[in-house]
Amino acid sequence: MYSLIRPLLFRMSAETAHNFSLKSLDLAHRLGLTRLLRAKPAPCPVEVMGIRFPNPVGLAAGLDKNARHIDALAALGFGFIEVGTVTPRAQPGNPLPRLFRLPAAQAIINRMGFNNDGVDALVSAVEASRYDGVLGINIGKNKDTPAEQAVDDYLHCLRKVYPLASYVTVNLSSPNTPGLRDLQFGEPLRQLLKALKNSQAELAKQHGRYVPIAVKIAPDMAEGDVRDVAKAFVEAGIDAVIATNTTIARERVAGLPHGDEAGGLSGAPVREASTAVVKILSDELAGRLPIIGVGGISDDASAAEKVAAGASLLQVYTGFIYRGPALIRDAVSGAKRAITRA
Repeated sequence: MYSLIRPLLFRMSAETAHNFSLKSLDLAHRLGLTRLLRAKPAPCPVEVMGIRFPNPVGLAAGLDKNARHIDALAALGFGFIEVGTVTPRAQPGNPLPRLFRLPAAQAIINRMGFNNDGVDALVSAVEASRYDGVLGINIGKNKDTPAEQAVDDYLHCLRKVYPLASYVTVNLSSPNTPGLRDLQFGEPLRQLLKALKNSQAELAKQHGRYVPIAVKIAPDMAEGDVRDVAKAFVEAGIDAVIATNTTIARERVAGLPHGDEAGGLSGAPVREASTAVVKILSDELAGRLPIIGVGGISDDASAAEKVAAGASLLQVYTGFIYRGPALIRDAVSGAKRAITRA
């Protein structure tokens, strides 16, 4: 079904197609038609972060920033859904155009800039959904929040989403918010992690449930930096690491239409870099906390590759744009094969 729809969508601008697709999916879900799109992945339950997942393949943050489409997306067969990135206050993001397809590379470049309606709107949307599966909520800082006050933004969002989330992801790695990636290193990182863990402990006591915290990192760090980050996560007691976000590298799309656009590059060109980071993390962490692998997963082989590298869960985004729900089935199949071999 998706293979018939995609040519129409790809005639639209990328962001127009994105919005149209989500609204259409909502309509199909209300009419009970999402069963025509669902790819029916094989059962592959896993337990990660103390959470039971029906299968290890989830939707990465960024596609449903405001959590308005959870029910329809979940009906496609994902093992979990991650919404956001959400910030304390609504913000429009960067000027249009800010989303570009690179079909020859099975890639996307985006410089969305955390466009979202703010955390209060997201909370209302989650409360209105009927989804009772595993829900991750991805949090960030507002663009105009000074770096020295970034911790306050993350803590504000954490407190707001904690009662509704299965886990919370801290996004430190988008290249589209100036200065954000600097929070991945050294003392700023350690201070942020300490503040998050202190707040998590308070919220767990207040709500009577422990909600794990994952941190999402970039694929562009040197090996030594990846190992330092991993050590900081272990020392702080972070519950999981998501590897990776988009890349600022352009070698693999040089010369292609839109290949020189500013923003984060995702899809097939980031596959190797992302998998390399997963391998380094796996070696350094030695099982002390789980890794969620994301970046360039486009078929069963690339899904199996991430699991073999050390990922316990997977997330898809760009591959899903290009292949539709069939990717969920294939990625679960690849992950299951790799888990069986391990």
